Amino acid sequence: MDHSLASTFPDANRQFPPARTGPRDPGDAWVEGDRGKFWGRFGAAGVLAYDPSKGVLLQHRALWSHNGGTWGLPGGALHQHEDPVTGALREAYEEAAVPADGVDVLFTSVLDVGYWTYTTVVVLVISPFDPVISDPESLELQWVPVEELDRKELHPGFAQSWPHLQPRLLHHTRRSQ
Repeated sequence: MDHSLASTFPDANRQFPPARTGPRDPGDAWVEGDRGKFWGRFGAAGVLAYDPSKGVLLQHRALWSHNGGTWGLPGGALHQHEDPVTGALREAYEEAAVPADGVDVLFTSVLDVGYWTYTTVVVLVISPFDPVISDPESLELQWVPVEELDRKELHPGFAQSWPHLQPRLLHHTRRSQ
């Protein structure tokens, strides 16, 4: 099965975002403060999906996106009044067809800069699935073995959090087996 963006969204390699055709959610906006500029007026969240037989599901980010060309987690801006787990699962389904009913939430990890938060929702895949690119935000989706993650050019935020997430992930998956 071809999971590359070129087969689904031929214009994804562009340096600029595709034109929006529908209404935007009020959460789709930048926030700025003394620690930087972040996407998601109400915060953001992403899913770290782990399948012990395949590894971690990574998204190769479209070039026009923030930190485009790097590898990160499917996720995005939270909607107003949306809790982070629901938002992360919604975004992961929208971007990679991660089925909410095919994963178990192991734990969450929150980066809080005071005026913005990012929640990583770590899930264990309980029903194997093939990820599917369903919007132009991805160049590619790929299962990457845990021991090979550091060989990818990771999104800076994910690269910073991975050393803290990895031992917790392995601890929780050993406990659940």
